[in-house]
Amino acid sequence: MQMSRLSMAALALLAIPFAVSPGPGGGAVSGKITFTGVLPKAKPIDMSKEAECVKMHPKGLLTEDAVTGPGNALQNVVVYISSGVADSSLAPAPAVNFDQKGCHYTTHVLAVRAGEEISISNSDPLSHNIHPLAKINREWNRIQLPHTPPFSYAYENEEFIPIKCNIHPWMKAYFAVLKTSHFAVTAADGLFTLPGLPPGKYTLTAWHESFGTQTQEITITDAQTQTANFTFKAAP
Repeated sequence: MQMSRLSMAALALLAIPFAVSPGPGGGAVSGKITFTGVLPKAKPIDMSKEAECVKMHPKGLLTEDAVTGPGNALQNVVVYISSGVADSSLAPAPAVNFDQKGCHYTTHVLAVRAGEEISISNSDPLSHNIHPLAKINREWNRIQLPHTPPFSYAYENEEFIPIKCNIHPWMKAYFAVLKTSHFAVTAADGLFTLPGLPPGKYTLTAWHESFGTQTQEITITDAQTQTANFTFKAAP
């Protein structure tokens, strides 16, 4: 029996190799953030106006505007894809926690996607007044009493927002609100990896509160991992 033209056409299509786009794994970019030069020394924080805070830190606290690790690694750098990929179809991410504990923000730089809920909690036995100093988004401040439930807030626009406590002025941190889900914040080793990148050209940006912003152009092909390192220069 002769095979129908339709069946033959179907077999011919099966013989054609299809190009399959990378799945959730995709490609990736990874690297390390380091510094050169002499970093400003961390300074002791004066908490003498709040005896309860002093009791929590008998050895004191240091400022965190330039935290380093082994091998000149730089901590608290936000690395993200600033152009080249659209994330508008992604489902909302679960809320991330931002806690006030020991008269200190437990996360110095918190990166979130625009629209993502930030759950703000107070684990201290005393009140705090959190005050994010937004300029593009709405500025607000709110007192948070001890032993009260967390409250949530989400930002709509991309912005790096400094945060302070109106009661304890030494408390400082940042919200990094980004339009992409492809981001990381470096730890003490200065390393980062951004996975799940489809093939294409991207702008990779690294931001640090004291040393500014740097960018690199990268190209991802198939499921490869590109390497991109950044070196920030401290004052000589």
